[in-house]
Amino acid sequence: MEIAKAFPAIRQRATAIAAPRRRPVRVATILLHVTIILFCLIIILPLVWVVIMSVKSDVDAYTGKLWPENFDFTHYGYVFEHIPTAIQNYGNTIIVTTSTIVLAGACAVLAGYVLAHLRLPGKNIVFMVIVASLFFPTRLVSVIGIFQIQSKLGLLNTIPGLILPYVTLSLVVSILVMRGIFEQISAEILDAAKIDGASSWRILTRILLPLTVNGLVVLIIINFVTAWGEYLLAVTLTNDQSVRTLEVVLATSFGGFGDWTWPRTAAVYVMAITPGIVGFAFVQRWYMKGLLEGALKV
Repeated sequence: MEIAKAFPAIRQRATAIAAPRRRPVRVATILLHVTIILFCLIIILPLVWVVIMSVKSDVDAYTGKLWPENFDFTHYGYVFEHIPTAIQNYGNTIIVTTSTIVLAGACAVLAGYVLAHLRLPGKNIVFMVIVASLFFPTRLVSVIGIFQIQSKLGLLNTIPGLILPYVTLSLVVSILVMRGIFEQISAEILDAAKIDGASSWRILTRILLPLTVNGLVVLIIINFVTAWGEYLLAVTLTNDQSVRTLEVVLATSFGGFGDWTWPRTAAVYVMAITPGIVGFAFVQRWYMKGLLEGALKV
């Protein structure tokens, strides 16, 4: 201590060595963070604007001010008053979306397992056909054919009549996702299980699925977004409002501006997007892990 006091240069040097060195911030790092923040704002600000608009009074909605002077939460009640089937349509959307996720997920798990780890004659041909189908606007081209088939089967204006096409049109992407997920698992693990006498079904349920939970969350999110916001098939295959999904009813219930002022319209869209945002908030951790593990590899 006395030496350090006697020689200030030594004390300064010792302090410099003890203090952690700060790495200089690179320009590329700054630009990266600025870009990320910019894209986040592009996504978040419109959502915030819609939420604020949904609780504005009619007078505040047309003043151009961002923050309302008076909050009005009656716009949400107005939706249910003027769309009597809104709750039923909500239920239809939940049923259709859940069924699509479960059925498409189950089929994709089985098909992805076969394409990734089982020896099947013509497996590569099947895979190439699946990939080739991505280059065709299947959803647009097949609408007429789906309508005719549903009409002959008596499935128009029914919930199953929506579920089956949704599942079919979700299978291609779902199978490719599951194939990519299963390919991340070493074949040596499966060979060891086969040596121990495990069947293919046991390998799938007891070994593969527990190892691919994060990837399964990615698959669920993809199918949820596809089914929840689907409009073209829903409006084509149904004309009874009590059977239609929420998105179709909301899109067809606006009779011009009239009573549907901007706050009430905003309340409708908040109701439509809230389930997806809330659900993603709970599973986003597993979703990001699935992406990092290569769940979207084809």
